[in-house]
Amino acid sequence: MPAFNQHAMQPTTDLDEQARQDFVSSLRAHLSARLMPGAYKVYENRVEPNFRASEGRAPNDHDEVRELMTQDPFYQFWSAMQRRSQEMLWDSVIDPTERQLDALIETSRKLAEGATTTGRGSMRLDPNLNIPRYHTAVDIHLQPGGYHTEFTNDDIAAGVIYDKGINLYMGGALGPENNLMGDILLAYLREKYPDFRPKKILDLGCAIGNSSVVWARAFPQARVHGIDVAAPVLRYAHARAEALGVAIDFSQQNAEKTDFPDSSFDLVLSHIVLHETSRSALPKILRECHRLLSPNGLMLHLEIPRGKTIIEKFMHNWESYNNNETFSRFMTNIDLTAEALKGGFVADCVTVDEFAPKLDIAQMNYAENFLWKILAARPEAG
Repeated sequence: MPAFNQHAMQPTTDLDEQARQDFVSSLRAHLSARLMPGAYKVYENRVEPNFRASEGRAPNDHDEVRELMTQDPFYQFWSAMQRRSQEMLWDSVIDPTERQLDALIETSRKLAEGATTTGRGSMRLDPNLNIPRYHTAVDIHLQPGGYHTEFTNDDIAAGVIYDKGINLYMGGALGPENNLMGDILLAYLREKYPDFRPKKILDLGCAIGNSSVVWARAFPQARVHGIDVAAPVLRYAHARAEALGVAIDFSQQNAEKTDFPDSSFDLVLSHIVLHETSRSALPKILRECHRLLSPNGLMLHLEIPRGKTIIEKFMHNWESYNNNETFSRFMTNIDLTAEALKGGFVADCVTVDEFAPKLDIAQMNYAENFLWKILAARPEAG
């Protein structure tokens, strides 16, 4: 697995802790490379032919495929092991975090104080913010406590755990700083809008700011803002950015309604965030993007591809049923153009692209296997 950037805001691991993380990483790689492809073969060679023989037709949709596949013993075994590997992943990351949490919180405080003194990046939290139900109803990705739960003063544990956790979750494919999603969307911008030079950028649902950092480095003259509803990940994001020497302004806000003035940003974007929201929140978020964009601004949202075939769609939706990404399965059939129109954009200014990035970075073997979905839109004046 590619090396992880062991910056000042990540705990060190002793030999036993590292061995557990290495085991989880190897187990997940085995499940992904050796067992998961078997589920496709089971469908093609057993499940679909048996259904066709009994019903005289192929399954109609991915929901009907789900009824069939969840009865198959091979799929049951792979699914159970995949779920257990996710639980083991968090266990392996939580232990070193808890052991060093006090020291990490102290480091985060010092980094935040240094940013205030130098006038670099900033952070503002809103203790009265109402955390939306799509965050509080379940622990997203099975991460205990989700991203918003606080267990102590100035807590950053959720961010620490998430940073290392997604590195293990993706087998290092996100890169040493978990910045692949930002790299993909930046590559899209440079290919489709090569002369676009934003001066103010807003990253919605920024979590630990791993993609926000990409934009701050790409446009050093721009002011980059990152918002999220969860205080622990924002505290960590601020300290993490400072540890990496990048100035970003973080604030605790709901993307459905922010406190920024109209036309505040040249570029408003998100990285695999929309599928973590809800049916009612999605048009509100896009409407807020429309309000926040300057007359010549640009909105970009990167989303996970949902698959082309019926079995691909079913397999993509495993995360929704088994990894607490509850809204994700609904994104399979959502018309993003229609959602953008609900948000106030007009059809001529909206594009939904499938994008295959070509970047000279190690993890692109992973990225190039997908046609990433991107919603791009400009205000009417653009």
